[in-house]
Amino acid sequence: MSMNATPSSERAHISFFGCRNAGKSSLVNAVTGQTVSVVSPVKGTTTDPVNKTMELLPLGPVVIIDTPGFDDTGELGSLRVERTRQVLRRTDLAVLVVDASVGLCLTDRELLRLFDEQKIPVLIALNKWDLSQSRPELDYPMEPVSAVTGFGVRELKERIARMLPGKVRRRRLAANLVTSGDCVVLVCPMDDAAPKGRLILPQQQMIRDLLEMGALPLVTRETELTEAMAALCEPPKLVVTDSQVFRAVAPLVPQEIPLTSFSILMARYKGFLRTAIEGIAALEGLRDGGRVLMAEGCTHHRQCGDIGTVKIPRWLREHTGKSLNVESCSGQDFPEDLRRFDVVIHCGGCMVSEKEMQARRDIAVRQGVPFTNYGLTIAHITGVLERSLRLFPEEHALLEGAAG
Repeated sequence: MSMNATPSSERAHISFFGCRNAGKSSLVNAVTGQTVSVVSPVKGTTTDPVNKTMELLPLGPVVIIDTPGFDDTGELGSLRVERTRQVLRRTDLAVLVVDASVGLCLTDRELLRLFDEQKIPVLIALNKWDLSQSRPELDYPMEPVSAVTGFGVRELKERIARMLPGKVRRRRLAANLVTSGDCVVLVCPMDDAAPKGRLILPQQQMIRDLLEMGALPLVTRETELTEAMAALCEPPKLVVTDSQVFRAVAPLVPQEIPLTSFSILMARYKGFLRTAIEGIAALEGLRDGGRVLMAEGCTHHRQCGDIGTVKIPRWLREHTGKSLNVESCSGQDFPEDLRRFDVVIHCGGCMVSEKEMQARRDIAVRQGVPFTNYGLTIAHITGVLERSLRLFPEEHALLEGAAG
């Protein structure tokens, strides 16, 4: 991932839904100007959601998602419908593709109900307008189009852009923490799980954000942190570390210098820091046989010292002294039913959109399951949680209230 490329998690997600053979895939291909999805007169050609990143002007970088037909049947059809439901968690705008020659069906109405239930804005694309010009009486924005002739495609794209004016916005991991001219030390250990030759995404984002702010990032490994600090003419404004090396880094950074982690900043950035802090209390309540879900937003080859499946479970067992049952999930396979778990510990969510991250948080909250993240868990286990949250007075007060 280049620092010049917008990651998918930072793009508005526009998803195309509808019945089989409504022309979703053909319309996605027309909107993107590329053959993103295979099209066929045979129903059910699209078997899994298909993603395409692109620039949609004047909106900016987006992800276009083509979904399987929501009226699919049979065992495989049920799996496809479930995949479509998962897409809802990361959808910023739903485009319901309706076959204008057939009209609105029960499946279309069920999709509209789901969009309304999850408060997802919707635009109805009346496809096959060249065959029929029937417009349903509904209180939703609509655009007549024809994926075959190209009629209305440009207007559809412009309407989509107008409906998402605030979704593509530039935010910063270090917002309200530093200003131009401030030196920030970033501690980035060489992680075996990271792609060769690359820093992990939160580290890339932090460097880019600091440079754009006019701040002065100094990047070092934990093994050279002492030398890096000594080379500075004055103390840094902030030190941000990978959570995995909190235990090694904390003693090397004087108490008067603010210290936090990329994962904790990511929890704030994604909008679930308060929930994650509240979820920490559940770690001390774990009993023998307790069930923990380790959840990750991306999929990668597991290393022998993987942070989510090996390190944190081991540290948690050592900290609690309990025999714990730890399960894991990754990518889009986040469970809808969490009630069998005593706590969910999620990664920072750098590869998951803010909307989906909050949807996962909300699933846990609705079911009464505590929800926290990797960075906060490691900070708690290593005894630096209170220090790592001093930067955030309101959230820090949650700890003080829990202690009281």
